[in-house]
Amino acid sequence: MALKAVHVSDVPSLDLVPESPLLSSRFPTGLEMRNGGFKMPKFVVIGHRGNGMNVLQSTDRRMRAIKENSIMSFNAASSFPLDFIEFDVQVTKDDCPVIFHDDYIYTQENGNVFGKRIPELCLSEFLSYGIQREPGMEGKMLVRKTKDGKIFNWEVEQDDTLCTLQEAFLKVEPTLGFNIELKFDDHIVYEQAYLTHVLQAILKVVTDYAKDRPIIFSTFQPDAAVLVRKLQSTHPVFFLTNGGCEIYEDLRRNTLEEALKLCLENGLDGIVSEIKGIFKNPGAVSKIKESNLSLLTYGKLNNVPEAVYMQHLMGIDGVIVDFVQEITEAVADMVKPTKNGEEEGLTEEGIEKVEVNKSKPQFSQLELSFLYKLIPQLLLL
Repeated sequence: MALKAVHVSDVPSLDLVPESPLLSSRFPTGLEMRNGGFKMPKFVVIGHRGNGMNVLQSTDRRMRAIKENSIMSFNAASSFPLDFIEFDVQVTKDDCPVIFHDDYIYTQENGNVFGKRIPELCLSEFLSYGIQREPGMEGKMLVRKTKDGKIFNWEVEQDDTLCTLQEAFLKVEPTLGFNIELKFDDHIVYEQAYLTHVLQAILKVVTDYAKDRPIIFSTFQPDAAVLVRKLQSTHPVFFLTNGGCEIYEDLRRNTLEEALKLCLENGLDGIVSEIKGIFKNPGAVSKIKESNLSLLTYGKLNNVPEAVYMQHLMGIDGVIVDFVQEITEAVADMVKPTKNGEEEGLTEEGIEKVEVNKSKPQFSQLELSFLYKLIPQLLLL
């Protein structure tokens, strides 16, 4: 893959990443838990909310192509050779784990907008929003409220019903891994008893239906991360952080250093960081890797192939992306295995073999130059 240092004006924004054809490879052997910790066997690509999140106000049709966090989106993503899909799980008041990202679900009646939190709804109420399963049935109009308070009709090119976690296990390609984000409201302080009850409801479904499917748990809620590790040891647990891009009252959420401390003190397996947090603090990568933790990233910059390539060079283990087709193709191009089990890297002449050291990444001078020139430009996006 021939790459060059670019100017910020040359780096595509979220709305302008060009479409391209695809070729890559499915996660080959599942997850591997070792005595020394959890290890990703290769650089992984994870589909955000399935085949990509919905940004209803975006001018890019791909952000409104398929309803996010739906069976349709999950199976659309499975047609590409990515490794996992990521989705958000909450639990209804009658203890059913359902898949939905936002803290509130909104509908509009006679020009008035009404919102309810998912834990306030029973399963039947939750499933009554949006299009319905039964022919001829009409559900509540589904709208979305953005962070700045704007309301958008949740209209996509290919719509689908809301779904449960159990349905995802039963209806999605069984070799596709699930990155299950345990979703909690940032503005609520939860009692441990409540967190335990919610997590047990989720774990029951996972235990009953996961079979051999690779599973990763992740959450922004520090206490939930610690609890889910105590409640089970079969599946790896990652702590989600924005790496200091936003500040919270809970100090454990505010820096990569605090995330690392939480993981080490509680036997967690890795960190999922907003990629801008990593680019602002690249020295944290070596600290995380030397601590035998895995490191994944999320954020809109992960839809830019150059940013993904940089992360591969830095020793990051994988990326959560919206543009599944484009990024899986880019990864297939940039990470090519050789007969000796090595991966191919970049030189001025083309491609050379570079031994991949996941604990201490080694870079050529050209690769280092590329990294340091591009990081400040990407942070301006």
